[in-house]
Amino acid sequence: MRAVIFAAGMGRRLGAAGRRTPKVLLRFGGRSLLERHLALLAELGVAAVTVAIGFEAERVRAELARLEGGRRVDTVENAAFSAGSVTTLWCLREALRAGGEVMIMDGDVLYDRRMLQRLLASEHENCFLLDRAVEPGEEPMKLAVRDGQPVDFRKTLEQPYDYYGESVGFFRLSEAIAARLVEAAGQIIDAGRRDEYFEEALRAVLLTEPAGRFGFEDVTGLPWIEIDFPDDVSRAEREILPRLLPADR
Repeated sequence: MRAVIFAAGMGRRLGAAGRRTPKVLLRFGGRSLLERHLALLAELGVAAVTVAIGFEAERVRAELARLEGGRRVDTVENAAFSAGSVTTLWCLREALRAGGEVMIMDGDVLYDRRMLQRLLASEHENCFLLDRAVEPGEEPMKLAVRDGQPVDFRKTLEQPYDYYGESVGFFRLSEAIAARLVEAAGQIIDAGRRDEYFEEALRAVLLTEPAGRFGFEDVTGLPWIEIDFPDDVSRAEREILPRLLPADR
């Protein structure tokens, strides 16, 4: 299993803090989000990691140099990081096509290690993580489920569904589906839609694959938060960090 981490974008919605500091360098409990990702991946046996960088790339490289401690972490740089995250996905195309299973991770998430454990242990070769305690509104990236199968994936759903939850932003993909994801990203780029979220490419693959090709793990009740807004930083410190397993606080 390999992992790729999205850490290229600027946190514009974080205000002044996001314009100064890449979100993966935000610190909680004395450790950066990037440090937390790499430590958990190493403990769970994921040795090959590629980090996509862009905004303040040298600062992220400096943090990686501080953290590596003998293990190699590859980087790819997205010079067009101010565009949509589909451009970062395209920059990661070689890492995604390197062979074998791959895990895709949003870098701006503070989370419980049990989420990664469930993803790695899942019986589903291609797997989403779903939290049914989703906040209302258009902001959450939603995964829709019908007859026990994922059927749509975006902020504004279009396909009929039985229920939906929020996507955590971590995905496990087979070698074949990772290759299809790269193809879908290229098609979006070629169509001039460079401001799209990378999730649009994953949605395109989901909608064209046979039923049963994708599954999900329900992680409702486990603590996690995506850091997008100033209030998310304070919530992460106040609500999420104390609920993590003691070794991860």
